[in-house]
Amino acid sequence: MNLILFDRQELSSPLKRSDPRARHVLEVLRRDEGDTFDVGLIDGPRGRGRVEKITPETISLSFAWGEEPPPLDPILLLVGLPRPQTARKLLSETAALGITALHFFTAEKAESGYARSTLWSGGEWRRHLIAGAEQAFDTRLPAVTHSKSLAAAIAQIPSGATRLALDNYEATQPLSRCRPAAGGPVALAFGPERGWAAAERNYLRTQNFSLVHLGHRVLRLETAAVAAVTLVKAQLGLF
Repeated sequence: MNLILFDRQELSSPLKRSDPRARHVLEVLRRDEGDTFDVGLIDGPRGRGRVEKITPETISLSFAWGEEPPPLDPILLLVGLPRPQTARKLLSETAALGITALHFFTAEKAESGYARSTLWSGGEWRRHLIAGAEQAFDTRLPAVTHSKSLAAAIAQIPSGATRLALDNYEATQPLSRCRPAAGGPVALAFGPERGWAAAERNYLRTQNFSLVHLGHRVLRLETAAVAAVTLVKAQLGLF
């Protein structure tokens, strides 16, 4: 953890010693009473936490807040719902990269059972976003939706966004040659791990998506997403 994040409702209560954040403060950062460390308020400012008291069961903290970090980058992803282990990687890596939103949708070639994973039903997905933001020393979390249809996911795209769909088979233009409008939002669509169905490709075209590729190599979904976001961030002058 480069930054330890807290929800607002957690600030007034001691942190249990069993909490991973408490263990990180005491065992990794090796802080003692009176010591400080970097903290953030989720979707709020960064600051410094101070260890006020350590007991066998809890640690009590105080907080001094500074400025809020800049807004998230205007990039959103539409992703055919993948295996839970792949979704976990996507959540943390894209949160670390600072995208605005991540919309998972039910795709024709995806397993319907993925939507019933405890990743989504138990709220685990948010912990992976937090881990990505903590890695990036940021407090802002992307918006996440799941189990939508492709049409419903596309409806989340802001007006005027550049629309690009990654495809290994019918795309003729590399993503690196696309030039999104400076400062404008960019929507990147990815099929599930088995790829797009023909009907989905046709629908994307009717919704003004351009099919683009990342070269001749076939990448894992999580690798392709990181590569695509990185290219777009560079094109937008965000690196």
